[in-house]
Amino acid sequence: MGNYPPKKSQGFFSEVEGKYCVRDISLAEEGRLLIDWAESRMPVLMALRKKFAETKPFKGYTIAGCLHVTKETAVLIRTFAAAGANVTWSGCNPLSTNDAVAAALADEGISIYAWYGNHPDFYWCIERTIDHNPHLTLDDGCDLINTVHESYETMAKNQIIGGTEETTTGVQRLRARQKAGKLFYPVFAVNDTETKWDFDNVYGTGQSTIDGIIRATSVLIAGQNFVVAGHGHCGSGVAKRAKGLGANTICTEVKATAALKAILEGHEVMSMHEAAKVGDIFVTATGVKDVIRKWHFENMKDGAIVCNTGHYDAEINIPELEELSVSKRTIRPNCEEYTLKDGRRIFLLAQGRLINLAAAEGHPSEVMDMSFANQFMAHLRLVEAHKNGEKLPCEVLDLPQEQDEFIAKTKLEMLGISIDQLTEEQIAYINNYNAGT
Repeated sequence: MGNYPPKKSQGFFSEVEGKYCVRDISLAEEGRLLIDWAESRMPVLMALRKKFAETKPFKGYTIAGCLHVTKETAVLIRTFAAAGANVTWSGCNPLSTNDAVAAALADEGISIYAWYGNHPDFYWCIERTIDHNPHLTLDDGCDLINTVHESYETMAKNQIIGGTEETTTGVQRLRARQKAGKLFYPVFAVNDTETKWDFDNVYGTGQSTIDGIIRATSVLIAGQNFVVAGHGHCGSGVAKRAKGLGANTICTEVKATAALKAILEGHEVMSMHEAAKVGDIFVTATGVKDVIRKWHFENMKDGAIVCNTGHYDAEINIPELEELSVSKRTIRPNCEEYTLKDGRRIFLLAQGRLINLAAAEGHPSEVMDMSFANQFMAHLRLVEAHKNGEKLPCEVLDLPQEQDEFIAKTKLEMLGISIDQLTEEQIAYINNYNAGT
């Protein structure tokens, strides 16, 4: 095990070398209450837990996870453990760990290395999960998979049987790695499943981003010029929720079809150069660096609020904002006031990190229920292939549509909602290529 203690520059810690390192183990009971609440809102994952707790398909397998340590993630971790897995975990963002949840998981025997604000020790935490010699990896943003591939190549090639990726940014990086011939084990793109992509990304990001902005600022959304950079699944969800609260929504895009969709959904579309001059609140949701940079800061209104809901903090060029500023102060939690040379103030939220997780609680449990059901079932697929001697290609793999249908139908059943079924005649009609007018 490696180099205890870590830098840990922010106060008291609870740790057992080789087992866990969290902020404060005495927060465990508070964390258990949060997890219990999430479990009451995640019926699909709880049904999977009940089903596989008896057969324990993951017995003998170690899963290393690198994903936001929230109450919802804890439900997934508990489900893996109930199904027989040895689980080790780290956070996938320095500001997205709930310390009470981390303490509860550590107290329940999970080898977890995570605390809020672990900037200097972020990769140290990931490496501690790798110390447990995992057979499977579960990632959000590709930091764990990249670390394994770059620093533990033998393990990646010979021991790890497969993994999953939760988010758009991570899938993009994995496809680039595959294209370069540098992906050494199969990875399922959980992000690309319909019951993740069209629900978590749209409805989860939309609500939780607005939640984070309001918690960090208490600002009134109605009447504000609300600029969303990117009108993909995440950005469209944010714009929709902001518009519903009465904002004047403006979208910026580089993709023509996405821009057209934004217009037809009732948003104004313009370039960021134009939007910088009129925006009151800015949210980046692109997965690309330097979306808001020096020129934009120089042309923003006094009092403009800037934040990010993409996975990494590179979308806002914070070093350039620092260069333009003569002073900086934390004016309220997760809200920093930068004063420029001409006296204008720009408010940066959550240090440019994920606003919905750094300043709020992340996505609602109800949508994470489906996303994490996909994670569980994808890992089940990897283990079944391994047990059956099936060799999956070292590629970024799609999950079958049947899995989406199963999860969606299970969710509807748990909600007590019924839907129509095609009759045999209707199925025959659909499959009859000679049917005409």
